[in-house]
Amino acid sequence: MNGVPEVAAHAFVSGRVQGVYFRQSCRREARRLHLLGWVRNLPDGRVEVWAQGEEPAVDRLVDWLWAGPANAAVVGVVSETVPPDPQLQDFLITN
Repeated sequence: MNGVPEVAAHAFVSGRVQGVYFRQSCRREARRLHLLGWVRNLPDGRVEVWAQGEEPAVDRLVDWLWAGPANAAVVGVVSETVPPDPQLQDFLITN
């Protein structure tokens, strides 16, 4: 980890974020940043994201959530720092 502490962020993204390849794009961006975690649609129309890894990379993904993919229209991101989950080994799309 190059001396950079590992952190995790748990985020909820609202707006037009379902049906616009948000989860797939988020997974691609997270993997590009070498993060672990998951992304899923929620029944209320939001997308939930858990991302962990080096702090600068987690921060970049949280910043990316505000834009999302081209067809998304993000109106809000609520994110909190949480302890990393040692069980995670990849970044996945979950149910």
